[in-house]
Amino acid sequence: MYQGFYHFTEMPFSLTPNTDFFCALAPHNEALKVILSALSMSEGFIKVTGEVGTGKTLLCRKLINHLSDKFVACYLPNPYLTPDELRIAFANELGIDTVKDTVPQQGLHSAIENKLLTLKKEGRQAVLIIDEAQSLSWDALEMLRLFSNLETEKSKLLQIVLFGQPELDNNLSNPKVRQIRQRISFSYTLRNMTSAEVDYYIGHRLTTAGGSEQLISKGLRAFIALVTRGTPRLVNIVCHKILLRAYGQGKESANWLHTVNAVFDTDDCKRRLVPRQSVVILSIAVLAVASVLHFYGTPGL
Repeated sequence: MYQGFYHFTEMPFSLTPNTDFFCALAPHNEALKVILSALSMSEGFIKVTGEVGTGKTLLCRKLINHLSDKFVACYLPNPYLTPDELRIAFANELGIDTVKDTVPQQGLHSAIENKLLTLKKEGRQAVLIIDEAQSLSWDALEMLRLFSNLETEKSKLLQIVLFGQPELDNNLSNPKVRQIRQRISFSYTLRNMTSAEVDYYIGHRLTTAGGSEQLISKGLRAFIALVTRGTPRLVNIVCHKILLRAYGQGKESANWLHTVNAVFDTDDCKRRLVPRQSVVILSIAVLAVASVLHFYGTPGL
């Protein structure tokens, strides 16, 4: 692989949500501030939505790492749970022994409430963080509502942060869960990156991994921003393929031919660039131009 060839300490465009690569761009910084502000005010429900690939899971893990010792983070990455499974998973995150001989299933809700009360007396606040929340069933959402009812006379015993795709908003618009919808006092919608943000994002990931920003030039980054429409996951996929092609040819940096080939090897980018019926024609034309540029050189790019 190209990691050693380009002197990277780790792969710069891995799809794994590594918080070491968290890029302090406006949408993610704003979302983090909204969540932290809501948590500081002990608000019950907080919601963050964003399209596929906009960095919700990375933001979710950044939030967990960012929380102070005052908070007890309970992270549920898998929302495909029945209400009983959700209750057990939450109890496990709180450190409650859920073995049947220790805590009867019918008493688990009481055990959770007692644990939350104990944390509150210690001056700590439990936060239940759920990723991919758009996949929660109606029954699971009702269980969350019951959790949110746990409170003292002055404050909530539990705060819940939901991360999900736009389908989460559709689900919450259903009258079945109107009580939850009314309890969401803070929400934020992640947007895609601008062209300038994509430029910074690519440079940031290259240097964070120990490489050079010059591996992918600014001209190429502008093109990548165009075809990915600023979606972080697509930027990572395309950049990874670009570096693979450059490495395969033993090049010290990427060029237009590597970039165009990488784009047309990525279905979502190819579909966004041109109508499907024009892909073949345009790809031949672009590859021909890229080949000429590669042969004669492109100063400044």
